[in-house]
Amino acid sequence: MTGKGDAVTAAALWCDRCGERAAEGDHSACAAARRLEPPRYCPACRRRMKVQVLPAGWSATCVEHGTARSG
Repeated sequence: MTGKGDAVTAAALWCDRCGERAAEGDHSACAAARRLEPPRYCPACRRRMKVQVLPAGWSATCVEHGTARSG
């Protein structure tokens, strides 16, 4: 992600699909869904992100940590 919080750690604290702690529980279904869907929660702070899906990809914005875009 880019933006105000460029120092977002590589290890996510929160699952970016379900919003639960990344280190707890089974997130295999989340990982499978994320191959097709944009993230819904910021992995650094658990805030719900503003997501925009376009034909060319998606962007997801956290008010604290900036914007992530599809590759």
